[in-house]
Amino acid sequence: MIKVLIAEDSPVNRELLRELLEMRGFEVSEACDGLEALTQVDKVRPDLLVLDIGMPGLDGFGVIQKLRANPEYAELPVLAATAYAMRGDREKILEAGFDGYISKPINAPALQEAIDQLKKARKTSAPSSAKAAGAAI
Repeated sequence: MIKVLIAEDSPVNRELLRELLEMRGFEVSEACDGLEALTQVDKVRPDLLVLDIGMPGLDGFGVIQKLRANPEYAELPVLAATAYAMRGDREKILEAGFDGYISKPINAPALQEAIDQLKKARKTSAPSSAKAAGAAI
């Protein structure tokens, strides 16, 4: 089963993401902020991280910076979930190291499409040894 970690400070958004992902057969864990997300990544070893950008304390940009600097998590697929939808925000988010982007409010088809795009990108860019090792996403 594919493990997804949701890092989102809004309980309502966490619940919505959890329900949408569990309905699609994912095993879901949660974090309420950026620091907890980093702890949970070590504990859970997710196949995918859905990361809110605008969290108090350590925001999504801080989390992605720490993950990409750690060789153990540098290749972890990370999907930004954010209300930032102004011109240039998507590019800024992708340039920061996120693998994908979904704007809030979250809807089921857009979430599924973003996950499918990550899967497709992983299949085409992963070395055959990583595919053989069971790259889940």
